[in-house]
Amino acid sequence: MTLLTDPAAIAGLVTREVRTGSRDGAPTRIAVAQRIYPTDQADLWDALTNAERIPRWFLPVSGELRVGGRYQLEGNANGVVEQCEEPKRFAVTWEMGPQVSWLEVSLTPAAEGTLLELAHEAHIDPEMWSQFGPGAVGVGWDLALMGLGLHLSSGAAVDPEAGLAFPTTPEGHIFVRTAAAGWAVAATEDGDDPAAAHAAAKRTIAFYTGASEGGAES
Repeated sequence: MTLLTDPAAIAGLVTREVRTGSRDGAPTRIAVAQRIYPTDQADLWDALTNAERIPRWFLPVSGELRVGGRYQLEGNANGVVEQCEEPKRFAVTWEMGPQVSWLEVSLTPAAEGTLLELAHEAHIDPEMWSQFGPGAVGVGWDLALMGLGLHLSSGAAVDPEAGLAFPTTPEGHIFVRTAAAGWAVAATEDGDDPAAAHAAAKRTIAFYTGASEGGAES
């Protein structure tokens, strides 16, 4: 992966929000990430939905990428395509073992290109939320959105091994710290205790970077 000259600035391209919701009568929390990409809506849609292009910035995908079809990301989540309105939005289930959550991605034209909004909704696991907060899923999406940006800027594929190793590099530490701190602020704005939110962010940083919690600053 190309070294980022200013990883904090790249992390700062994402606007983060946490929302409270409900599904099937049970409470949920929704991690929402927004970023504007300097490309048109059709190109961004293609990067997000073309099975030949997705692996260039994310993971190899198999299955049927159509409404009602089931997809599988290599070594990661699988699920069902629930909605698709080309080139505006799609929604899928996000299944990891017995855990099911919901992912919705929408695209809107913007003056600088195209605004991408990604919303990942999950039922609340109090223990997991207390330990990591929204950063557990949020920082993972921050890294994916960074990879998407690198791909869109050059058209080239992101090296998968370099991508996996990135959070452990000095630039990766800065990126993850910035992103996790942003998710802590977003959680606080949605009602979480500030001290608890920032403590969870430190644990998230340690998880992604492999650094000790004591050395993880948020």
